Amino acid sequence: TAGQPQIAAASDPAPAESSGTATSASEPGPGFTLPHPKPRPAPDTLSYLESASMMSGTLESLSGLGEDGSSVGSDSEINGMSVRRTDKYGFLGGNQYSDTGEKDIRVEVARQREVKWLDMFHNWDKWIKHRFQKVKLRCRKGIPSSLRAKAWQLLSNSQELLDANPGKFEELEREQGEAKWLDIIEKDLHRQFPFHEMFAARGGHGQQDLYRILKAYTIYRPDEGYCQAQAPVAAVLLMHMPAEQAFWCLVQICEKYLPGYYSAGLEAIQLDGEIFFSLLRRTCPMAYRHLKKFKIDPILYMTEWFMCIFSRTLPWASVLRVWDMFFCEGVKIVFRVGMVLLKQMLGSVDKLREVQGMYETMERLRNIAPDAIREEVLVQEIIILPVTETLIERECNIQVRKWRESRGELTHQPGRRLHGTRAIFEHKRRAASISSGGSFSFLGSSIPPPGPLRASSSLLSLPGFHPSADPSARGQPTASAPTQSAAAPPSTLSPSPKVVSEQVTPTIPSPTANNAPRTPILESKKIMKRDGEPRRGQGTKVSQSQKRELFIQKKKKRRK
Repeated sequence: TAGQPQIAAASDPAPAESSGTATSASEPGPGFTLPHPKPRPAPDTLSYLESASMMSGTLESLSGLGEDGSSVGSDSEINGMSVRRTDKYGFLGGNQYSDTGEKDIRVEVARQREVKWLDMFHNWDKWIKHRFQKVKLRCRKGIPSSLRAKAWQLLSNSQELLDANPGKFEELEREQGEAKWLDIIEKDLHRQFPFHEMFAARGGHGQQDLYRILKAYTIYRPDEGYCQAQAPVAAVLLMHMPAEQAFWCLVQICEKYLPGYYSAGLEAIQLDGEIFFSLLRRTCPMAYRHLKKFKIDPILYMTEWFMCIFSRTLPWASVLRVWDMFFCEGVKIVFRVGMVLLKQMLGSVDKLREVQGMYETMERLRNIAPDAIREEVLVQEIIILPVTETLIERECNIQVRKWRESRGELTHQPGRRLHGTRAIFEHKRRAASISSGGSFSFLGSSIPPPGPLRASSSLLSLPGFHPSADPSARGQPTASAPTQSAAAPPSTLSPSPKVVSEQVTPTIPSPTANNAPRTPILESKKIMKRDGEPRRGQGTKVSQSQKRELFIQKKKKRRK
């Protein structure tokens, strides 16, 4: 059928499509054991594009697992030989296979957590509006696996997108799509978690759903197309939810959490690399000096970390905990995880002795031992690291200014990213209020509602809140500024007297709705010279009796 991938048969050898690496996975023969991915040696010098191409995934393929192309399950056999059972996450092997006994939560505790989350689901907007700190705390403790899919959709607000666009995903599926993107997607399908039972078989349901999602996104956002780093992100979502729900969750990640990450040129990830390196100087100076000494650019090691949200880097239990916090708190979690990893690997003198060059350092960064970072230790370090949204945005403004000075304007201008669930909720609430004239109805004007707000928008950035009614005159000095003695110009907003306080220009309604009149400025409070003589043009000298009368007036006002 049109638009469906022509996936090769399971017995065909898997092509090794990867720029920047020349290794190829050998085909498994009879009596083989599941191969473990071999670490790639990091070259001494890597260009930006070579580094970005290394995120294309592991080249090992399980294409010859079964002649019928079936997925490998817990008790499957391959060529007459029994394969080890999958772990509790569905992995058959590889770096993310959990072969050690992990700390299991007691059944009673797990049930209590599920009940708490179900209660939040029933009153979700109220929890986000009034008790968001509690929601954040529960996300940091870990979302129950049985409710993780629903929680991710609510945290990212993708559930609302799904409800608002019924049939849109099927409509995108029916479209033909651009051939160049479809060819690349087909080549990348077998590289996404080849040791997971959902994606092990070529042409299996996992790879088919992954193709549907990635193809639909290239049609939904033709200006962005397809980026290889989107495939593992979509695959993680597919492990937890159906294809349509995973698609809208991917849309929120690409547009709200990480805008510009997957656009042509990857300018956003380069910019965040500079932000990350600057913040690293504050959080871990030792790692910062070591990387700067060997001129290891951030883009060489953090590209796969950030764009894949550590889905290829950490043990799977840690990946899920990081994603739980990421959906709730936003991109600051990604920054924190990267800094914690560098601190763990390059944050002490003993560890730096083991990496005395660029090659050794890159090897260490690209092959993090699973036992080097335990789940609970990692999560605790992430929580206490002092990297906030404000700090990231402040550093972002600095790096954008430096970028413009050295490279010119950004060719792609992504939307302002929203830092987690609370920011998305506030953005949605503002847009709904403005479009419906809800909480901003006190403006009382016939001005058409403005466009969607950016994350940094405030009341003072809305049309009508500026001193000048003409938008073209904003930021420019007016010829005749209104004074207290001059008559105020007619306002198009006609604000209610309950909102606008006295002695405030009518064209600037008070966002705080302060109805108390301003205290009049008394002539006796004019600034005097030390010798008692009045300053030029500022009234006459105040006598002692007048000062006494003023003091008595103040006391009377305080008593009232």
